[in-house]
Amino acid sequence: MLDEPIIQRLKEIVGAENIATETQDLICNSYDATQMEFLPDAVVYPGNAEEISRVLKLANGERIPVFPRGAGSGFSGGALPKGGGIVLVTTRLNRILRIDQENLLAEVEPGVVTEHFQQEVEKLGLFYPPDPASLKFSTLGGNVSENAGGPRAVKYGVTRDFVMGLEVVLPTGEIIRTGGETYKGVVGYDLTRLLVGSEGTLGVVTKIIFKLLPYPEAKKTMLTTFDSIDGAARAVSTIIGNKIIPTTLEFMDHATLQCVDRRFNLGLPAEARAVLLIEVDGDRELIEKQAAKIHEVIKPLGLVEFKVAKDAAESEALWKVRRLVSPSLRDVNPDKYNEDIVVPRSKVPDVIRRIEQIQQKYDIPIVNFGHAGDGNIHVNIMIDKAVPGMEEKAHGAIADVFRAALDLGGTMSGEHGVGLSKQPFIPLELSPAQIATMQAIKKALDPNNILNPGKMFPV
Repeated sequence: MLDEPIIQRLKEIVGAENIATETQDLICNSYDATQMEFLPDAVVYPGNAEEISRVLKLANGERIPVFPRGAGSGFSGGALPKGGGIVLVTTRLNRILRIDQENLLAEVEPGVVTEHFQQEVEKLGLFYPPDPASLKFSTLGGNVSENAGGPRAVKYGVTRDFVMGLEVVLPTGEIIRTGGETYKGVVGYDLTRLLVGSEGTLGVVTKIIFKLLPYPEAKKTMLTTFDSIDGAARAVSTIIGNKIIPTTLEFMDHATLQCVDRRFNLGLPAEARAVLLIEVDGDRELIEKQAAKIHEVIKPLGLVEFKVAKDAAESEALWKVRRLVSPSLRDVNPDKYNEDIVVPRSKVPDVIRRIEQIQQKYDIPIVNFGHAGDGNIHVNIMIDKAVPGMEEKAHGAIADVFRAALDLGGTMSGEHGVGLSKQPFIPLELSPAQIATMQAIKKALDPNNILNPGKMFPV
């Protein structure tokens, strides 16, 4: 518990109306999408970088842990206040400060909701591609902290590829700017890329400069069904091998299709064992040629059905198959662990086969879908926590899934980060020397370990 003098000092910094200590407010900031829950001692809602700086200086002096938080939509527990302390919520910093159409960039605050930002730049004929599944409610500060991706990453990259510069409050309270508004710059270390994806352990982001692109002239959506997982995986490599980089290449395995079709009766072909949702964008004439070429090169790979959207309404209807996945999964079991491994594209069928073996070993359902274009598979381990022993089985399966990805030259997290949930498994992927190097950086920037402590590194 924080004593009354500390609470009073926090009120002086952010205003009495911007601090919460009531139980209901603490509960609202105690959990995220992981279903883990840790109650903070207080929640503060600062309005600018200077207030955040003063909060962190106070926290350093009193050795109080501070946990930065955006919308709280993370899948790894990265914003959870394990051990208690202050949750620092950035949602009041929610302005789009400027959109520079001449230089194709925007400056925003971290509390801006991702979809709102996309809509505002699109009104001007511009494009911000990163599109995490949580875009309707996740904030840009959280996207930066987790280096969020999304379906369009195969063509456009992830959040890191669009961050040009940052304003950041360091753990000890200093305010610095990194990067800038130029596309080139090699003076000193690249602190911007270090901070993106650091999960709030190295600083609190207060401003972001994003690179923008011209909005694509047109797009074309295709739903392709295959009679085997191998055929779908070979289709991904074949499309890219033919010099076509789709905007999205979304993958759904047989278990996923069964979930969706059982609940929503979409009329998928009986022989469907995998689906690729493919989208291309760009010049109108070019994408017509690309769609025809895609059909031609994947036809010999066990293609069962090839649907092409003629307009935006039909495109949305095809995307419906993908959007219905999450609500369908609860029909399998009420609880899930959503992991996001990545393997080289060509290894997708190998990792799916390994996951099938893991499913048989532990006798629990595992449903797979995700971004096949960059090898990012969302592995959903479906359990009922009320059944004795099921949760222990799930933890064993998760460790085996991570080992399978690493054995195939992949990684155990592509988008969700490490946070608390993947922290115990870090030594599977990183060597002691790598971990020690990262811990040395953390120690240099946060000598008192007050900013988001206990995250990422094994304790």
